[in-house]
Amino acid sequence: MAQVANYTLSPPGSVLRMALSVPAALEPPKPRRAWRLAEGLSPAMRTTPQRQLVLELLADGGAFTAAEIGRETGAGPGVLKGLAALGVVEPVALASAFPPPDPDGERARLTGEQAAAAAGLGGPGFSVSLLEGVAGSGKTEVYFEAVAAALRRGQQALILLPEIALTAQWMQRFEVRFGARPLAWHSDLPASERRAGWRAVAEGEAVVVVGARSALFLPFPDLGTVVVDEEHEPAFKQEDGVAYHARDMAVLRARLEDAPVVLASATPSLESDENARIGRYRRLRLAERYRRAALPKVSLVDLRRNPPACGQWLAAPLEAAIRTALEAGEQALLFLNRRGYAPLTLCRACGHRLECPNCSAWLVEHRRAGRLQCHHCGFTGPLPTACPACGAAESLTACGPGVERIAEEASALFPEARLGVFSSDSVRGAAAEFVAKVEGREIDLIVGTQLAAKGHHFPWLTAVGVVDGDLGLAGGDLRACERTHQLLTQVAGRAGRAERPGHVLVQTWQPENPVMQALASGDRDAFLAAEREGRQAAGMPPYGRLAALVLASRDAAAVEAAARTLARAAPQDRGVEVLGPAPAPLALLRSRHRWRFLLKTPREHPLQPVLRTWLGGVRLPATVSLQIDIDPYSFV
Repeated sequence: MAQVANYTLSPPGSVLRMALSVPAALEPPKPRRAWRLAEGLSPAMRTTPQRQLVLELLADGGAFTAAEIGRETGAGPGVLKGLAALGVVEPVALASAFPPPDPDGERARLTGEQAAAAAGLGGPGFSVSLLEGVAGSGKTEVYFEAVAAALRRGQQALILLPEIALTAQWMQRFEVRFGARPLAWHSDLPASERRAGWRAVAEGEAVVVVGARSALFLPFPDLGTVVVDEEHEPAFKQEDGVAYHARDMAVLRARLEDAPVVLASATPSLESDENARIGRYRRLRLAERYRRAALPKVSLVDLRRNPPACGQWLAAPLEAAIRTALEAGEQALLFLNRRGYAPLTLCRACGHRLECPNCSAWLVEHRRAGRLQCHHCGFTGPLPTACPACGAAESLTACGPGVERIAEEASALFPEARLGVFSSDSVRGAAAEFVAKVEGREIDLIVGTQLAAKGHHFPWLTAVGVVDGDLGLAGGDLRACERTHQLLTQVAGRAGRAERPGHVLVQTWQPENPVMQALASGDRDAFLAAEREGRQAAGMPPYGRLAALVLASRDAAAVEAAARTLARAAPQDRGVEVLGPAPAPLALLRSRHRWRFLLKTPREHPLQPVLRTWLGGVRLPATVSLQIDIDPYSFV
């Protein structure tokens, strides 16, 4: 914990709180027991209707908990106590809720390329392997071998996934391979499951854990391997509270545990790619899809030459490709990484834009729910019938598309298709059910956000349309091009994963952009070389180091004054550059005014001593908070 606190410059107590996230698990657990029929049933026993139901349930020799008996029969604790007093039923200790996975279970037949990669993942002892493979190449089966190796050594294994929605298909694959399910760990678990899971890990009862980034801080007594799947994903970066990147902390934890770590991705981050390029990480490549399935053809739809009809968003070539797939009895995906119906609501009379009262952000219309919502603070409200600024009635219009609007257009274009919207708003805890419907071919056309882009294997999905390929390219994010390339490559990887060839169409206003050219040509190496050259010239990560400082307060004047005070004490060290202070791009967030600094140093120059010296000489007012983010991924 001390290393995490030192690296992130967070209070040790905050880091310890993440490790002790379930204090109740420190208390001895209540004995887990079930009830079964005892031998020697007395014929003289008075049998009530509820007693009879309990006896019928237990008649086949099974054992049930009191809660299960109550659900099945309606019998309360008093009925069980009465039967136990008569010697009719007896308690039995429950077997472990976490049966051990079998490392030599139903092993997949690996290709030669996969077997070579699995052999190179490393044995006991610390090492970092970058498992780089095209979408559909079988990276999961390869890193399962690293998990199996840890189990054979009698150790535990941890697999980190970026999205909880990815776990359903993954869990099925794990269970087929190992004959048992791992412990799942994420923030949506009920308190009772978190308590039982935390203690099971600490006692070594749960030997394999799959979870979100917080699973890194579980109390493994003998961690034998760590896997970070989709290591490039921004979801691994935590920005609230203790700001850390789970990929980097996974490497740190593996080093402390003297265990191997596997970073898996079809599109590794430039940071991991650079570490492999200079020999710090071992690179293992999977260049072919499993069973030699062909990679999809990627075509660019130039919207300057093929504009959609007025008021629509799907150009003719994309519409034709989707129609062809549907008429062939195949499945299709329309991808737009934007939730809701429209990102902006505008008054046609006065130009007023509906904004969040708590944030400097537009309200997003969610037409299906009949509300406006801020995606930053969660504020919701009804859509007004008149403009709140000028009072003009029926003057508000939706600007731009979200997935709901694309679904509306697609329903009109393809009325016979069974359509489903796959976003965090539409599935809300039911992602597994949605995925099962797609697998069962109950859905023909998916309209989805990034949830649809990651990790899913749909053999009948052959056509993928990216509605707005340029969406992630704007803004001042130094990783904008890299992220866009990663996301669209992931989306493209959903197409043609089995015998049927896939076709991906990307709608763009900038077909000459290096990201678009790399997607169309499949030349990722050339794209990375150009990206690497630009970062080196600017001294940006991974060739330089950054730290973000964000000051926030409900008092606008107080936070500005604090920022000016901090600026006057800024370090003047050679090679250290301080950018700011300046109002943050998202200047108001959750009713708090925000100012930012960006500290930049050469790669070999440690950030933490500079920050400690700088911040140690400034006393901020109690009304102003300071957030430190080492290696920031967000610049809003």
